[in-house]
Amino acid sequence: MQTGYILVCLIFPIVLDGCCMGNHQNKRPATAGLIGLRQDTTHQHYRAVEGESFMMPCVKSTNRRINVVWSRTGDGRGGNEGPSFDCGKEFPAEVKHSGNYTCLTGGSKLYLHLQVVKNISLRCFRPEENKVELLNSAGGKVPCPGRNCSNNTDVRWYKGNIAVSEQRRDSCERNGLLHLCQVKSEFDPGVYFCDRQIIEQGVTWTFRRAVKVKVVPHKTTSNHPRIVYPAGNMTEEVELGWSHTLTCEVFFPYENKISADVRWYINYSGNKESMTQLHMERPQQRSEINGEYRVTRRAIIKEVTPQHLNHTYTCIANNTVGNSSVTIKLKKKIEDDKEFDVFLSYLSPQSAEVEGGWPLFSQSGPDTDKEACLSSTDPLNTKECGAIQRPLEVLLPQVLEEQWGYRLCLLERDMLPGGAYTNDVILAIQRSQMLICLLSADYLCNSNAVFVLESGVQALLQNSVLKLLLIWTSGDPASLIQQDPPLPSVVQRALKVLPSLNWTSGKPARATCNFWRSLRKAMPDRRVKLVSLMQDQ
Repeated sequence: MQTGYILVCLIFPIVLDGCCMGNHQNKRPATAGLIGLRQDTTHQHYRAVEGESFMMPCVKSTNRRINVVWSRTGDGRGGNEGPSFDCGKEFPAEVKHSGNYTCLTGGSKLYLHLQVVKNISLRCFRPEENKVELLNSAGGKVPCPGRNCSNNTDVRWYKGNIAVSEQRRDSCERNGLLHLCQVKSEFDPGVYFCDRQIIEQGVTWTFRRAVKVKVVPHKTTSNHPRIVYPAGNMTEEVELGWSHTLTCEVFFPYENKISADVRWYINYSGNKESMTQLHMERPQQRSEINGEYRVTRRAIIKEVTPQHLNHTYTCIANNTVGNSSVTIKLKKKIEDDKEFDVFLSYLSPQSAEVEGGWPLFSQSGPDTDKEACLSSTDPLNTKECGAIQRPLEVLLPQVLEEQWGYRLCLLERDMLPGGAYTNDVILAIQRSQMLICLLSADYLCNSNAVFVLESGVQALLQNSVLKLLLIWTSGDPASLIQQDPPLPSVVQRALKVLPSLNWTSGKPARATCNFWRSLRKAMPDRRVKLVSLMQDQ
């Protein structure tokens, strides 16, 4: 099983592809020249990856290693020529380090061109390849990052500025892998470099990658994995028609990490004998904490249906000792079980009763200010948006329901006649995600309309989930608040602080379109599922 962010190698010496049998080393011939290169040339090209550790090569003669300083050369125009780097000294590679460098040794001048590339430009960059954990006193492998994306697996390994093959230790290099026959905590931790030669347009590049090796104790454990979430027999709330993520967090005792395994299963009709593995994301692992490390595994139900409520779900975590498991159920979420997206409160204008209704848009051509709107089917995107002639009380229900797909609660349409008006209003508000009130002088003088507004404010104070938006359709809001008789005090305060929009017919096209854009942003993020079902039919 892949364990996320840290690659762990736990292969013992006797099975390291045979290269450690007989405790012999795979030696390379010593050559003079730049360390890490196979030929002695005065012009070299090195490539590094941004963010990885890098080390400028040192110069090696037949009998000794020469420490040199590589200095950045300018472009001949004067000014600051850039940084200098001592060979054998690690530093994080940055794109700004790219350029030409020179060094002097034995009266000779050597040249090096460094190119630092962004990791996103690599064909298969995997950050987990830059870290390896090896068990102390065991054998281990260190892969060269990107080796699976290259046909050239002939690499040379370095620890510091010394080739591993020249160090006094049991190791060998094969197929881009560094085999350490016996890992030792006092010698082997640190940064290793693997050099691979590539040829592009006749130029030979040395591509240097870095791997940080950590040596950990070879521990065994007698403890099972410890599942910290979810708790056993718990119930998670879900929304029908929406996705739901099952999350399992497990603490494993520090040991052979490759044995750690976390999986989600569905038990149809609650029967654990008919388990089926769910589709899961890759596990996420965090570093060791107090002798344990945490693994998180998630499974996603793309769309929750009523059938999902009949099943149970089990997370099972395994290690070398055994397994632990927890089983949970799902239940329908009741608090946000809404029937309507918007409760729309307004007073119908008398002129709306004229036979034949109102035209949605005028037939006149667009103004010069109407570039912001592009389609005649949506007031957000229409060249005609500035020429709308309908009152907002007539236009808004049509836009919200027919064009934007929201499910509205309208008093004159959705309330049964003869019912208890106050109870029906309160219940409808509770079943709605949002309350929109179209305010005018007539609205604030109407006792039934003010009751709707006051009920919405009270619901908002009791339930922060409800959204309430005021739209002023006429007059000065400040003057309209002062009514005779006065409005309820809770309404007066709410009118001063609640979010609001202003609508005035006959505005320039750009202002009208800005109103629709602001309204769209204020609408609920998700529509009640019934709307989606109606649209699909």
